[in-house]
Amino acid sequence: MYLIWFVISAVGLWLMLPIHFRSVEHQKLQRKYGNEKGDRVGGLLGMISGWGFFIFLFGVWLSPQPRFAIPPFQDPSIQIPVVNLSIPMFHLILSIPFIAIGAWFGIAGVKATGLRVAETHKPERVISDGIYSHIRHPQYFGAILAHLGITLLLSSLYSFIYTPFVILYNYLVARKEEKELVREFGEKYKEYRKHVPMLHPAI
Repeated sequence: MYLIWFVISAVGLWLMLPIHFRSVEHQKLQRKYGNEKGDRVGGLLGMISGWGFFIFLFGVWLSPQPRFAIPPFQDPSIQIPVVNLSIPMFHLILSIPFIAIGAWFGIAGVKATGLRVAETHKPERVISDGIYSHIRHPQYFGAILAHLGITLLLSSLYSFIYTPFVILYNYLVARKEEKELVREFGEKYKEYRKHVPMLHPAI
């Protein structure tokens, strides 16, 4: 019984991957449906895959599963009676920086591109200033950090074990988006890619 909700969430997350891949194939969609309708279809697919990713990721975090504690820091714990949850103090202290920094990268990425581009994954130009001068995919980096932070906060064992798959998912999404960006922007994006890291910020 422990596994069923986790498995549904874990599988559901990966079912979003082909939808996301399709959503960023802007030129193919435009050839198939025409420019205006192709953009609408891509935007719709992008919203489905984006929201689906977060819904299923929440399922990975929150589904019933065994709890873990990083030894020897098992006590003291903070009790949250409303949800009958005990959070080891060490986990709380470790999780806050991951969650805060992850949220900052995610918000900074959305602010730099605008909400519409963040949802549809269709920029009008190569964005290389602000946060994008330090990392090519700040939102995906932020999602990985947030996953680690919330997994620690909730002490979710299956979610912790699933972490490499969350990293792989974000890497595959980023790589697919970059293939399409090269098709759309050519040498300009290739040049940008040479100087800015993909999934870790340049210091």
